Amino acid sequence: MTFAAIGGAYYYFVFMPKHEELGKVKKNYENKLNMLATYKKRAAEISKYEKLMSEAQEEFNLAMKALPDKRELPSLLTGISKAGSDAGLEFHLFKPDKEVTKEFYNEIPVSIKVEGRYHQITDFFFQIIGLNRIVNINNVDVKTKKGGKILGMSCKAVTYMFVEQKEPVDNNKRKRKKK
Repeated sequence: MTFAAIGGAYYYFVFMPKHEELGKVKKNYENKLNMLATYKKRAAEISKYEKLMSEAQEEFNLAMKALPDKRELPSLLTGISKAGSDAGLEFHLFKPDKEVTKEFYNEIPVSIKVEGRYHQITDFFFQIIGLNRIVNINNVDVKTKKGGKILGMSCKAVTYMFVEQKEPVDNNKRKRKKK
């Protein structure tokens, strides 16, 4: 009887708590194994995501080349003007208008009036297409002049410029730094 009481007390006070702790440790171990398997799976896919990220970065860089910044704007306007001169057009108006601010870019319209022959005007358009920047030609109006051999064209060339968003300044942070 004493042996059974000692055995029962041992089972209840020593074995049962250790057995419960062992069960908790096994469950925790299985959870950690599952997490490890998930992380290994994600780690195996990281090269795929790195490749996607590099492709997205290349596309972004290509798009950024198509949107000039302030420093490149004069050369772009010169390129448009040169395209017309190379095509043999006679310029009557080449006037950059006021920039139109959009969400992350500005539109820069340029009013253009030229005279020339049909093939010279189409050559001008093809040279604009060949520029390494985005230039849209809108509001094209073509009229005949001087007996029908010369055409007068007015249009609006619109190019775009990337504008970085400035982060709003938090006045509370400034106050905390001063103190």
